[in-house]
Amino acid sequence: MKTINKWVAALTASCCLILLSGCGNENDPNTVTVLNYGKYLEPTLIDQFEEETGITVKYEEYESPEEMYAKYKAGSIHYDVACTSDYIIQKLIQEDETIPIDFEKIPEFSNIDETYLAYCRNFDPDNSRTIPYFFGTVGVLYNKTMVDPAETDTWNVLWDKKYAGQIIMENSVRDTYMVAEKLLNASCNTTDRDILDRSLDLLLEQKPLVYSYLSDETADWMAAGNAALAEVYSGEAAYAESLNEDLAFTVPKEGSNMWVDAWFIPKTCRNKKNAELFLNYLCRADVAMTNFDYVYYATPNKAVYQQLDPEMQQDETIFPTKETLDNCEFFQPLDEITTNYYTELWEALKAY
Repeated sequence: MKTINKWVAALTASCCLILLSGCGNENDPNTVTVLNYGKYLEPTLIDQFEEETGITVKYEEYESPEEMYAKYKAGSIHYDVACTSDYIIQKLIQEDETIPIDFEKIPEFSNIDETYLAYCRNFDPDNSRTIPYFFGTVGVLYNKTMVDPAETDTWNVLWDKKYAGQIIMENSVRDTYMVAEKLLNASCNTTDRDILDRSLDLLLEQKPLVYSYLSDETADWMAAGNAALAEVYSGEAAYAESLNEDLAFTVPKEGSNMWVDAWFIPKTCRNKKNAELFLNYLCRADVAMTNFDYVYYATPNKAVYQQLDPEMQQDETIFPTKETLDNCEFFQPLDEITTNYYTELWEALKAY
């Protein structure tokens, strides 16, 4: 189980980023430059990798997939290996910004469950360029002392006026608009302007009820009892549930987003051997278990899953059922015109 020490460790790691990123010569063959989501790797694992290999890790973080894409495309740093969400990886593959992984150099890849490699083919058709890291869904985290569980089988509960000022939404354009699109019985990959405009109308109708649009803070706020309901990623929900037994999580009947975050080697890579050593290390059972205990999202690593107790294996917040996953969609990369339109709609929502 994670504890609040997770955030202390993450703060320490964030301080280290100032020293790690941008220091030294990025052409140094004894380094590996890594780009990852914030709070998405147990900090001591970097030290352990450096001690085991003698390779210096230059580690950078970002908050959203769109931020990752912008940071990468800026071209100021030559990343050797990176992790991000499925639809951004698909976009980078389409733009020829990734290179194939030499899986012969990654024997620990055998720990990855084929089930999740099949899901990865939604964005990496031949499984040649990615290694799944964590996966999950987006749903409703609610406080059972404040909300009737029977009301939470639909996204409509996030529009219920009796919860005014007690609703948290994701600070993410795709995730937030996904909820409205599902209520309109539409795909979360729609490019239909009418659907997008109606989604904005729904979110504008909801906004007076929303306490805040948050990211990493949602679990802590819900665990503290500061809100009744939240749109949240399944891993954050599991972490919050571990802190407060009054919390529960559900994926509404209208469907949701299934996501896979995966590692890949970008075309900017200058130390491919070190990148593959790093990926092999992350797939190792002991390392992946330490990381699972810290991140608390569903792992595709079967060596880790097999070590979990039955109660954890059956926890549907962390490991959704096949029925739940089959009712979800993967995000797809959007064309530039639609992406820009989403940005305009997001700015309109935030300005309201």
